[in-house]
Amino acid sequence: MVEIICALLSAAAAIIVCVINANANQKKLVKEQDKKDKEREERESQRDKARQEHELILIRSTGAAIALGEATAKAVQRIPDAHCNGDMHAALKYAAKVKHEQKDFLASQGIAALFD
Repeated sequence: MVEIICALLSAAAAIIVCVINANANQKKLVKEQDKKDKEREERESQRDKARQEHELILIRSTGAAIALGEATAKAVQRIPDAHCNGDMHAALKYAAKVKHEQKDFLASQGIAALFD
């Protein structure tokens, strides 16, 4: 009888140790997953920041290209021997229209971002 009780106590102790180990392993797995999630979120944040910077550079370069085109067109118009046709005037109007549309769009996006 004593042997059976000892065997049962040993078995119960072994089960308790297994449960404790399983719990510890589960906590370790959760901690590792949390670490991976945090690293992934950090990478995504860095990619988003780089994407935003790239978009800002594209917007600035578009503005610079429009400004250069406008300056060139206006300079050519001042040359007495240069015979500008209607295309130059139309291109200047179009560039101004696009520039203002872009400014309006960016302003509306900035305002919308305030309320998000």
